Amino acid sequence: MQLNLTKPICFFDLETTGINITNDRIVEISILKVFPNGTQESKTWLVNPEMPIPKEVTEIHGITDEKVANEPTFKELAKEIYDMIKDSDLGGFNSNRFDIPLLAEEMLRAEIDFDMKNRVAIDVQTIFHKMEQRTLSAAYKFYCDENLDDAHSAEADTMATYEVLKAQLAKYDELENDTKFLAEFSSRKKFADFAGFIAYNKKGEECFSFGKHKGKLVTEVLEKEPGYFGWLLNADFPLYTKKVLTAIKLRSFNNKLG
Repeated sequence: MQLNLTKPICFFDLETTGINITNDRIVEISILKVFPNGTQESKTWLVNPEMPIPKEVTEIHGITDEKVANEPTFKELAKEIYDMIKDSDLGGFNSNRFDIPLLAEEMLRAEIDFDMKNRVAIDVQTIFHKMEQRTLSAAYKFYCDENLDDAHSAEADTMATYEVLKAQLAKYDELENDTKFLAEFSSRKKFADFAGFIAYNKKGEECFSFGKHKGKLVTEVLEKEPGYFGWLLNADFPLYTKKVLTAIKLRSFNNKLG
């Protein structure tokens, strides 16, 4: 089946030095550009990350320091990469949570004003998770290897939910056996930035999602505590988060003038 496109879409994938959006760097980027008429263009670049690639990461993707030592840096490649994607929507696997945020950071470091305002992003992983069965019966079978014979009976469903949670805690070492942790881990919020430092409240207003001002409106904090904005810009936050904060501050200033 051919995609029904009104503009090109670039499917892309990154290999990196790690999974920290702010501090890690790209070591390989591959882009497949699909045009509305069905024609395709593909390109792959190795990238010198200008930092050591951890051994445990090399064991995953096979890219060593020696392999990229003589390759161009991302800043040297940024314009060529941007020219390929600038007129396109984006697609990837887990791309909304990792590849796009990291690509945005690299672009902004290279002084290219990357944003998502005039494009959409398709995350194939999210489609997979939404389309494949994610019912309590499926979870009970997967985690407990039992059939939920009385599915949709309140008592059976309640007991199955409890058993699934215990099985999840046993299966995943990264889950903490702590109700507050599990509540935060299982929550889904919409964020204004890729990294999740600025969330939307029920009214669609931007709020800080961390630190001493957690839950407070960004506009109110920046107005009452202007020094906080300067601290945020100089602290170790993603460049895209700083860009969003600057836009909010500028919008608030313009609203006052209006």
